Amino acid sequence: MNEYEELKSIIDRSSSIVVFTGAGISVPSGIPDFRSADGLYNQKTKYTVRPEEIISHSFFVSHTDQFYEFYKSKMVYPNAKPNKAHKYFADLEKQGKHVIVVTQNIDGLHQKAGSSQVLELHGSVLRNYCEKCGRSFGVQYVMNHEGVPHCDKCGGIVKPDVVLYEESLNEDIINRSISAIMTCETLIVVGTSLTVYPAAGFIRYFRGRYIILINKDKTAYDNNCDLVFNEDVEKVIERIQ
Repeated sequence: MNEYEELKSIIDRSSSIVVFTGAGISVPSGIPDFRSADGLYNQKTKYTVRPEEIISHSFFVSHTDQFYEFYKSKMVYPNAKPNKAHKYFADLEKQGKHVIVVTQNIDGLHQKAGSSQVLELHGSVLRNYCEKCGRSFGVQYVMNHEGVPHCDKCGGIVKPDVVLYEESLNEDIINRSISAIMTCETLIVVGTSLTVYPAAGFIRYFRGRYIILINKDKTAYDNNCDLVFNEDVEKVIERIQ
């Protein structure tokens, strides 16, 4: 039995699965990751500050117009579609398996693929709200506005429902994610370097039987996994379908 057959066998035998995903799972959908050579953090911008600073809470407050110029051009991909990996994990749920997705991504592609239990650690670009009155807005409202989007009711600034640098993760989402990881039989980690904390530390709570890691680059956690695939996630999925 090769490693792909072993992976398929583990998934077939598992009734309770948590899929922990990072930016790498969405790269085949045309959304760049963050830390690779072509990633967001290595792209040149016209600003004197680094991308990590631009998507911080303090920059959003002090340079809202520049934040939105960067955010709308680099962070939001409203036309992106789920790829084979997103669809595969959604299909496992349709087959009757208990599948919870814990994702660091803000693109909403797991839900678009059909996954019903998705815990978004860093929020979603698809949700936006007025900081003044709390009114909710979709992604197109933000994208169709020139410059900084304002509420059409009270005029307040509309903010993406994403966790910026310097902001805290949602405590309820944290607790539900850790609980899911602690109680699942199989944990499949996909497309993350496991370097962003606190999210990366969540997998240490795993107490189940199998942990699988699928990521193009090696991670510090590879030696702790039952199976490791250092390759494109879509290629792995093609081998096990």
